[in-house]
Amino acid sequence: MTIAMPARPLRLTLRSDDHLPADISWRIDDGYIRATTWNVAGESITLGIWGPGDLITPTGCGITPYELISLARVSVEEHQPSESDVLNFLREQVIQTTELLQIHRVRPAEARLLRLLHWIGARFGRISSSGTTLSLEDMNLTHRHLADIAGMTRVTVTKALTRFRSQGLVVKVSEADLLVPRSGGMGPLTTSPAPLGGSSLPFPRTLSQEPPAHRKAGFLNP
Repeated sequence: MTIAMPARPLRLTLRSDDHLPADISWRIDDGYIRATTWNVAGESITLGIWGPGDLITPTGCGITPYELISLARVSVEEHQPSESDVLNFLREQVIQTTELLQIHRVRPAEARLLRLLHWIGARFGRISSSGTTLSLEDMNLTHRHLADIAGMTRVTVTKALTRFRSQGLVVKVSEADLLVPRSGGMGPLTTSPAPLGGSSLPFPRTLSQEPPAHRKAGFLNP
């Protein structure tokens, strides 16, 4: 008698900018994945960003083309989603895509970048009494990646971040990590970003894993 051994789930480790097969459901163990499509002009459009513990499933997405690209080193495991998993993913996909489309309508470009930093902080930042720490190093959010997500040029992103630091809109915590102060402590932008959907973005939720920059800076949870 031959006993069939259960198939082990597929596990993959990717480097930055590697493509993850989009026709399989994945659970992210570590790292960050960017879901993208592109328009007829060949311009990349970010549909969402997913991090540790998130599930990505192609079931019912209905978006073509649809690519999953690693931002940093990523470890994933194949996952068989339940109906509830699929519905939760689709709901989150719609929310993220809507928020990112709203961000892309913000003018000027510098205000759009600042709003994007707040959005990333809301998903992956670390709350402190001072604001939110974004570990750009952990996420490998280079100026090029930020430019791709925000629909800007890399040069514009670099100039905008320099200006934000000089105005206190972001604070450099380490070589690649930023503190985004709470809105009440921000200096005004010369041109204020337009509101999204008539309301401000929610402020960040706390992650279970504390980014290294937050620990180095010595910020405490509220």
